[in-house]
Amino acid sequence: MDVLGLDEAGRGPVLGPMVVAGVVVPEKMIKVLDKMGVKDSKRLTPNRRTVLSRKLTKMFDYEIVEISAMEIDKLRADGVNLNDIEKLAMKKILKNLKADEIYIDALDVKEGRLQDEMQEFVGSKSKVTAEHKADDTYLVVGAASIIAKARRDEVMEQINKDYMRATGDEDGIGSGYPSDPKTKEFLKKFKYNEMPEFVRRSWATVQKIKDEESNTSLLDFF
Repeated sequence: MDVLGLDEAGRGPVLGPMVVAGVVVPEKMIKVLDKMGVKDSKRLTPNRRTVLSRKLTKMFDYEIVEISAMEIDKLRADGVNLNDIEKLAMKKILKNLKADEIYIDALDVKEGRLQDEMQEFVGSKSKVTAEHKADDTYLVVGAASIIAKARRDEVMEQINKDYMRATGDEDGIGSGYPSDPKTKEFLKKFKYNEMPEFVRRSWATVQKIKDEESNTSLLDFF
């Protein structure tokens, strides 16, 4: 019997992509994940995530879907909320990876609603379980979370390097999370329409910058 885990990385950040990953593990190999030290990616160091991700992607079938900041903004402008964006990515993975049992880290407030939707999508040949904190409960979901987070870390590192090389700004972009002081300082360096393409302009943090610009313009007029 094959078991599939699904999880994401990068829902909340104002910078960079959201990454959704799925990995298929034969049931008899689940105990190997435990021996490898697989767990929720948030409980691992970046280096450990990288090492484990490399091992996992060599050992098992997997799929990664990246949704760029620009794609997220476009979809949200078209009325697609973040939960539905993530579900679209999950369904893309489920089209390509098959398993007898599927475990999902539930993004929906109502676990059952997501579970029912994904069950209907895959049909009766697979059993779907969607739970909150599934990445901490099921090793196969922990494996998916590691692959997703390691990939997002890799992308963000490259974005930061490219930005610093292109601008000479040695401060960089920070972690990409709205609460990160370095990321806040990075965003303040740009007018709204001049934000780099890896910035999620639809995020409240960036919309606030746009609103402040509009207020300043009105004050200048008067």
